[in-house]
Amino acid sequence: MRAIKRIHQAEYRPIADLITYSPLPTRNLSQVDPFIFLNHHGFQHYPANNRGLPFGPHPHRGMETVTFIIDGDIMHKDSSGHESIIYSGGVQWMTAGSGLIHAEVSSEQFKKEGGDLEILQLWLNLPAKLKMTKPFYLGLQQDEIPTISLASDTIQVNLISGKWGETVGAFESKTDVFLSTIAFKANAELKIEVVKERNIFFYIIRGAMTVNGKNVEARQLVEFQNDAESINIKTESDSLIIFGHAVPFNEPMVAQGPFVMNTQEEIYQAYTDYQQGKFGTWQ
Repeated sequence: MRAIKRIHQAEYRPIADLITYSPLPTRNLSQVDPFIFLNHHGFQHYPANNRGLPFGPHPHRGMETVTFIIDGDIMHKDSSGHESIIYSGGVQWMTAGSGLIHAEVSSEQFKKEGGDLEILQLWLNLPAKLKMTKPFYLGLQQDEIPTISLASDTIQVNLISGKWGETVGAFESKTDVFLSTIAFKANAELKIEVVKERNIFFYIIRGAMTVNGKNVEARQLVEFQNDAESINIKTESDSLIIFGHAVPFNEPMVAQGPFVMNTQEEIYQAYTDYQQGKFGTWQ
């Protein structure tokens, strides 16, 4: 089994009235190359006539965002002309690449009626050769994402990118990132093999379990060594995790605000290009 290097507790970082926890980056963990950032918003209940999510128009360059809608909804709009509302169980994948402006807010219906909300956003780095790739966006609803049932339906794998057996994920990663959410019933068991060369991203959204013999629970990120291939999971309660893996880039990374580049000079250029309107216009 892969040795567990450390278990990281997500830090509480509220954004306005939005409950937010973040296990990455922290003082103890800068990245799990190429996984560089995770915000876990909620769980919380919004009353009727609320303001919804606070993420108005803002720029990005040099990275990708993958957004998991567990409860509630999210309305996306960007300067490349994409618009969508994605509901519970759906996923958004956005490649910022050379740069765009986007907003992520709640739908008018959610703001009017309220409801439960839990949303996670994961940032994926892009290698130097793809930093300036053309921006891309795709939002998919729950029924558009392949689901694999295991262990007499006690485990459900939602395959976001990569392959599980013969099943191909809903999104095509530019950097061969495997990404999934996995839902478990209590007392379910799963063994996963991941080659040693790939870094594993393992975050518990809900529930409690043992992972390679160690107890972990909600809002904890498991950091693994690259010394073996087996991951053994046994759940104590109904649980939900983000499980991913990828080959690390092993490149220098400079992250500042909404930009993730390889050098400080490239960060300065990103701010200049944004101020000069090169990320598109917002209407």
